[in-house]
Parts: sequence; C-alpha cells; structure tokens
Amino acid sequence: MKLVRMTPGHGETLISEGNPRVGSERDRLVEAFRRQLDDGCWAGVPFASPLTGRREALLVTRFEDVPTDAERVLFWPRATGGAASRR
Repeated sequence: MKLVRMTPGHGETLISEGNPRVGSERDRLVEAFRRQLDDGCWAGVPFASPLTGRREALLVTRFEDVPTDAERVLFWPRATGGAASRR
C-alpha cells in the first residue's frame, strides 16, 4: 500500500509505503496516515465503480476503514476560505 499526498500544482508526493499485514510496516503506515489527518487533510481510497467504470474515492477517517485490498490512499488538503465564522 502507498500513502500519497496530492498537492495542487505539484502533483503527488509519496508519504509512506508498506505492507499493512506486516506489523512494523503497518505501524509506520498508521502513523503516517494519522499525521496527514492531523494536518487537516482528507483521505480517500480510489476505486473504479463496478457499474460505470467511473473512478471514484471512498473517504476514510480511520486506517481501519481502508479496504484490505487497497493499493493506495490519497490525501489532499481541505479547501481554505469559505464563509467567515459567526461569533
């Protein structure tokens, strides 16, 4: 499995790679996964829809939610800006 960060205008950056079935590699993947979420990124597992063949992504918030057969997890920064908070 590969953990990859998407950065607008810069493409992909490999964050971590390993076999989640191997204890030490899984620990490293979980740590890198958590760090990206803590940095405010969204996480998604890309897949092709079996009905349409269209590429989609399953949003995940926990490493345990990543399908065991996933080849990679993509991270991308959340959009900035938007409506000002009301206080």
